[in-house]
Amino acid sequence: MELDLETMAASIGVSVAVLRFLLCFVATIPVSFLWRFVPGRLPKHVYSASSGVLLSYLSFGVSSNLLFLVPMLLGYVAMVLCRPKCGIITFFSSFGYLIGSHIYYMSGDAWKEGGIDATGALMVLTLKVISCAINYNDGLLKDEDLHEAQKKNRLIKLPSLIEYVGYCLCCGSHFAGPVFEMMDYLEWTEGKGIWAHSDKGPSPSPYGATLRAIVQAVISMAVYLYLVPYHPLSRFSEPIYQEWGFWRRLSFQYMSAFTARWKYYFIWSISEASIIISGLGFSGWTESSPPKPKWDRAKNVDILGVELAKSSVVLPLVWNIQVSTWLRHYVYERLIKKGKKPGFFQLLATQTISAVWHGLYPGYMLFFIQSALMIAGSRVIYRWEQAIPTNMGLVKKVLVFVNFAYTLLVLNYSAVGFLVLNLRESLALYGSVYYIGTIVPITLILLGYIIPAKPARSKARKDH
Repeated sequence: MELDLETMAASIGVSVAVLRFLLCFVATIPVSFLWRFVPGRLPKHVYSASSGVLLSYLSFGVSSNLLFLVPMLLGYVAMVLCRPKCGIITFFSSFGYLIGSHIYYMSGDAWKEGGIDATGALMVLTLKVISCAINYNDGLLKDEDLHEAQKKNRLIKLPSLIEYVGYCLCCGSHFAGPVFEMMDYLEWTEGKGIWAHSDKGPSPSPYGATLRAIVQAVISMAVYLYLVPYHPLSRFSEPIYQEWGFWRRLSFQYMSAFTARWKYYFIWSISEASIIISGLGFSGWTESSPPKPKWDRAKNVDILGVELAKSSVVLPLVWNIQVSTWLRHYVYERLIKKGKKPGFFQLLATQTISAVWHGLYPGYMLFFIQSALMIAGSRVIYRWEQAIPTNMGLVKKVLVFVNFAYTLLVLNYSAVGFLVLNLRESLALYGSVYYIGTIVPITLILLGYIIPAKPARSKARKDH
């Protein structure tokens, strides 16, 4: 078997560890499909937990389940012993454990060299454990002290241990997400909420949406495998890169980031197919006639939304969607004081948490600081656009295009740090294009104070 894996791995140009992970990861689709045929609530929880444990073992070895056990126990013990503070206790203990694991395994270096370990799955698991504890904490609060999302997701009673483990490891969904809520998991398992019998018809068929996600995964991997030989990250350290002019360097940075994104599109498309075919990905019905099922709970990326984003502000809504939603609900919104409006502090703090979650590499920190600047600069352009009278349609269209071009420039410039990780190399590559993706956002932010713009449509600004 090992020899077969080595042959297969060599034929597609990956390590045996990565191939083993990919096989187990793709196996989450049939494993999730079989969940539909497990009878009864308790057996479903047992199947969710045991299949997650088995897939983790087959992918990463027995040590992975021991690695996952620690934050899961920390969160559950906090909920049992100290409910009023279990959210904050679990947040810091789980993040502390994740940071320690990042330092110990130094996963970023392994990933760059084609290796893999269980810390990627631990990252997803950490968010699940924290959200469960915070929602149990929210169950003590009054309605007037809660946002709408908090009211929907709060847990009034403590989940049983098997419910908790089933949620954390559900059919291997901890491998790459998407992150979902404990309340949704319980209602899905018990056939309640939107999964209860509806007058709009029988339970929706997941097979068409699953097939679409699988096709998207195949296309994404094909694009990645085609592009990566032409845009390897090793080119950044080769003498030829230094011989290129400004525009050639900038275009190569763009293509390197563009190529790398297709790898994530593949991963998230597979995870989307897995969650959809289980039924958990169902998120309600459209208002059309006849109503059509929505599968937004499984969606982690909108490829066209990323590549053709008209504004940096929309990127968290189309890239790593469920993690962005988690950051909004559990970090950004909870940093806003009652009666106050959010500002740059909440944005920067949220991006910093996101950077730490990814790992302690300087490249991650640079990328997410850059992201905060990128979004703030994009908001300035948007406010200027909203201030233009409706009779100056051409000027408004020009500013819309400027925001699109700005997003394209700064996103792919910033992504270089995320890809190379090393501080010196990241700064050198930013410097090779004269820090254009840093200078432009800062300049826009400063111009926003010098040339303030009061939008003609306040509602549009609020929505943005």
